[in-house]
Amino acid sequence: MLNLRSNREIKQMRQAGLVVWQAHQAVAERVVNGATTAELDAAVEAVFARVNAIPLFKGVPGTTPFPAATCTSVNEEIVHGIPGDRILVSGDIVSVDTGCKVNGWCGDSAQTYPVGQIDPTSQQLLEVTSGVLDLAIELLTKEPTWSRIARQMQDYVESAGLSVVKEFVGHGIGRELHEPPQVPNFWNKDTSKSEDFRLTTGLVLAIEPMVNLGSGKSHCLADHWTQATLDGQRSAHFEHTVALTSDGPLRLTGPPVAGEELPA
Repeated sequence: MLNLRSNREIKQMRQAGLVVWQAHQAVAERVVNGATTAELDAAVEAVFARVNAIPLFKGVPGTTPFPAATCTSVNEEIVHGIPGDRILVSGDIVSVDTGCKVNGWCGDSAQTYPVGQIDPTSQQLLEVTSGVLDLAIELLTKEPTWSRIARQMQDYVESAGLSVVKEFVGHGIGRELHEPPQVPNFWNKDTSKSEDFRLTTGLVLAIEPMVNLGSGKSHCLADHWTQATLDGQRSAHFEHTVALTSDGPLRLTGPPVAGEELPA
């Protein structure tokens, strides 16, 4: 069953989305040569604490519970990287994924940041990954089902000579971080039948393409969380929480618009 949200509920979810947006602004200010991934995570924790938001990632069960408010994944790391004493250096890229709950509603967003000047291949990776997310959001009102968007997302990435990560997908979001449906960034006969869904007003999705320079394959590191590319090439990750409204797609984790106040 898909959870369809009312305009009032989407407005409440926007509050969580704005806090996540603020968290990413704090990250963007600190992604510099010499910063550690732990410092990025601490900045996000401070934003959440200021408005009494609950970090959604911290304590997620696993072989060891996830210990932080953010996933910070550097270079060849795709997702679920654990923040720590790793020092960022110019030329790196770092994906930061985070989410919080505000007054019972969730927001979730990811962005890959360049550290200083990056090489042209890495820049293309970031542009294609953010571009395919933009494409998916644009198509939400133009296609009847998700599988038709997913197929165009895969074509967009592969036409640029890059690979879609297929081990991880987006998800519905609302009262909980992960709700139905699953939201793949690729298409095959199985996903078109078993995981497809109609795009309906009130649906709220966390759309999160992950794209690799080389193979789309991944493996888990010894910390039981970090997923890295199998061939050691770089990966990027962009995500927004998006509501399908009668006025079109609304990026709940996007920046404030005119007249909109930030949570305090």
